[in-house]
Order: sequence, then structure tokens, then C-alpha cells
Amino acid sequence: MGVLRIILTVIFVLDALALTVIVLLQEGKSAGLGAIAGGNSYWEQNKGRSAEGKKILWTKILAVAFIVLALLLNLNVF
Repeated sequence: MGVLRIILTVIFVLDALALTVIVLLQEGKSAGLGAIAGGNSYWEQNKGRSAEGKKILWTKILAVAFIVLALLLNLNVF
């Protein structure tokens, strides 16, 4: 079972690196003057379809994967 632990550890490290990179690529939440006016613009309504929306989605997916892998590796079953 040591091989499975090594594979999970490698995936865990790659996930951590990818999560770090994708978070650093995102814009700040207070970017632009739209935040002052309430942010109810065309950009805010269609943010999920944009590149920034995809970065947010991948951040959530990688964060969940990171937590699940951390819990699996901490079980000491492997």
C-alpha cells in the first residue's frame, strides 16, 4: 500500500501547486470602480462564463480536492 500513498502524495503536491498558481492569477475582489456603485453591471451578471469565472470554479474544485486528499493522507490507512 506504500505505492498508493506515494501516488496520493504526488497528486496532493501537484494540487497544492496548481491551487497556489490559480489563486495568484485571480483579480482582487475590489478591482475597478464597479465595486463602489454596487457591482450590478453586465460583467457581474455574466462573470461565470468569463475566464475569471472559470478561475473561480477551478479554485473551488482544487480546494475541495486538496482537503479530501489531506484527509485521506492523514488516515494512515495506506
